[in-house]
Amino acid sequence: MTVSLTVNGTAHDIASPPDTPLLYVLRDELGLNAAKYGCGLGQCGACTVHLDGRAIFSCVTPLAAAAGRRVTTLEGLGGPDSMNPLQQAFLDEQAAQCGYCIAGMIMRAQALLDVTPHPDEATIRAHMQPNLCRCGTHMRILRAIRRAARPAGATRADALPAAPGPRTASATASAAPAHTAPASDHPAAATPCAATEAGLPVCALDMRQLDAGEEL
Repeated sequence: MTVSLTVNGTAHDIASPPDTPLLYVLRDELGLNAAKYGCGLGQCGACTVHLDGRAIFSCVTPLAAAAGRRVTTLEGLGGPDSMNPLQQAFLDEQAAQCGYCIAGMIMRAQALLDVTPHPDEATIRAHMQPNLCRCGTHMRILRAIRRAARPAGATRADALPAAPGPRTASATASAAPAHTAPASDHPAAATPCAATEAGLPVCALDMRQLDAGEEL
């Protein structure tokens, strides 16, 4: 039995068992290595790809779920010589440190920009919350998304949010605890911490709680 699907515009018939994680098919059978294995639990976002235009965690999505549907990976957005605007913005802002999470970050951000080309800051942060960066380059990632989302002719300053005011004791006390993950449209993303096979913790940093002027 084969499963037919379209990946980056090319039709494929895959003979793997239907419960094979889509991530394994993309990497091991199709040689598309941008999506990464991070936690294997759908909690870090390194494996993010698009399924019919929606950002999904390919490590917990079975091959059968992609039958007859369109899958897009980072390779489908553009290459080194033909980057799309979001990829170029990530390069311009030097958003990567180790780079392991970046393919997933770009794919999740692209899913937002495809539906909402000029999202506001709160929308960007809420949408990106499920994807984690262990290096802490969240502010550069957010800047890259804002750069790609700027209307034509706008300057970088136009896209930056107002600088936050000083934090007061009451404001700090009323803020959500850093270890509490907000609700997500993906059930697996509701857990703030996961563990890799090596037992290392992978904990979320909620982008919605970062100050606009804060650099990590």
